[in-house]
Amino acid sequence: GMSSQQKRKPDGLQSDAITKPKKRKRKYAQQNAERTVYKEIVKENPAFEKYYKAQELVPVAEWDQFMETLRQSLPATFRITGTTNSDAHCLRQCLQEKFFTELHKIEVDGERVPMPQPIPWYPDSLAWHVSLSKKFIRKSPLAKRFHNFLVKENEQGNISRQETVSMIPPLLLDVHPHHMVLDMCAAPGSKTAQLIEFLHSADTPVNPIPSGVVIANDADAKRCYMLVHQAKRLNSPCFMVTNHDAAVYPQLYYHKECGNRVALLYDRILCDVPCSGDGTLRKNPMIWHSWSSNLSTGLHKLWVKVVNGLRSAVLRVQTYLDLSWSPCFLHQQMRLRPWDWISV
Repeated sequence: GMSSQQKRKPDGLQSDAITKPKKRKRKYAQQNAERTVYKEIVKENPAFEKYYKAQELVPVAEWDQFMETLRQSLPATFRITGTTNSDAHCLRQCLQEKFFTELHKIEVDGERVPMPQPIPWYPDSLAWHVSLSKKFIRKSPLAKRFHNFLVKENEQGNISRQETVSMIPPLLLDVHPHHMVLDMCAAPGSKTAQLIEFLHSADTPVNPIPSGVVIANDADAKRCYMLVHQAKRLNSPCFMVTNHDAAVYPQLYYHKECGNRVALLYDRILCDVPCSGDGTLRKNPMIWHSWSSNLSTGLHKLWVKVVNGLRSAVLRVQTYLDLSWSPCFLHQQMRLRPWDWISV
């Protein structure tokens, strides 16, 4: 027989045998990338237009403007985390002085970056919208550096990327540090994070922990992990996640310092129920293709169950309650007012 030394191929052949599969894989990957052509989504759906025209969703004179707005992409929006006011204001100043003024000077293919603007109704100018397309990020080093800065600060919990409309319900609830807050359908958790921030709005070195609590619930166990991921960036001890069906949410209890077991009563309830999402066409353009009137009507039974669960939760409130009901759809049948169904 041949010795092992005789069987062994020359070094050159050995290296070719190793590198050829790698080159082949790289070649196939390149070919696949060239073949993959993403078609631009056609933002048209005749059934959608016919259906909502019949419902008289907007005045006839405003219909064309309404549809044109739906076809426009949403600007990027974010909040500066307001857990510690001094830190939030320092970060806002850094953004304004270090990035915003310079961003406006960027010009790519004869187009300038629009000046970042604060959302006017959000307190202390801690929420901003920025129109920064991928073209600018790809071609401008400063735009890319700003984008990377936002990603890093988001991971650290100093800012939260969140749609403008999503910021409104927690803001309207006017949460204070002593409030017991229930978020019934909380995942993925951007509103929950906002509620936690408001809970800590009056933190001081002497009293760093508020007496209130935010309880975030979701029926999906996997989505509950998303809640934990969102909240852990804020390092708040005043937060709890529950995994339960909102339609039959149970009574919770806690022990006072004296040892007595008492029922937990709520000051604020936020309910962002599952819905068709056809109000999010600007964010989710695939809905233009998938939309049908059955998307909303199919969820009606679920909504009735959630409202019944909400009725049960409202019976477990303090003497006064603020309730925020915040779905994202256009369907008339689903635009019910749950407080008309609830009598306490």
